[in-house]
Amino acid sequence: MQTEIENKAVNEELDPLKLLKKAVAALDDKKARDITVLHTHDVTVLSDYFVIATATSAPHIKTLADEVEIRLRETGNPPLHIEGYRSGGWVLVDFGCIVVHLFTQELREFYNLERLWADSPMLSAEELLK
Repeated sequence: MQTEIENKAVNEELDPLKLLKKAVAALDDKKARDITVLHTHDVTVLSDYFVIATATSAPHIKTLADEVEIRLRETGNPPLHIEGYRSGGWVLVDFGCIVVHLFTQELREFYNLERLWADSPMLSAEELLK
């Protein structure tokens, strides 16, 4: 017999939008700056959504990455891959249908993922938090 958490996980793992909302809420709760969401489903097979956010420091990046991992893991969706956790200036957390990119301001400006993926429609983080 499945537990309540397992039942919830089965339901949420099928809905990328619900997972996206949890990821954005986690970043917002931990004071990420300039949260940007790109709907990449029609542009790439890599994921349905890219979430891009700015942290104030290397420890803040780790806090943000940890919080997103905890929240999505609670739904039965652990990350498939984490990159850059020890580097300090950026972290990528890949959940399959959602990829979370966390940067310091300097590295976010350097990589400019919004320009690179400009063909992807942008979603409002504020709307996803409602």
